[in-house]
Amino acid sequence: MSKQRRTFSPEFKQRAACLVLDQGYSHTEASRPVGIGESVLRRWVQQLQLERQGITPHPVLYLLHTVQPECNHQDGQ
Repeated sequence: MSKQRRTFSPEFKQRAACLVLDQGYSHTEASRPVGIGESVLRRWVQQLQLERQGITPHPVLYLLHTVQPECNHQDGQ
C-alpha cells in the first residue's frame, strides 16, 4: 500500500509561515505542533518572504499570494 500525500490549504500554509516570520518561532518550534516537516515549513516561509517582497513564485508553486493576510507583518503592513 502506498503512502498518500497530504495537502494543505493556502490559509494553513500562511498561518504556519507566519509563526516563523511574525511571531519569532524557529522552524523546528513551529513545525512540530502543526504536524508538518521542518523542510516543508522552510519552503513555505521562503515563499511567503518572496511574496511579501512582491515576487510572485512560479505558478506551480503559487500557494499563498491569493490568501488574505491574517498575520501581522513586522513592517506593520
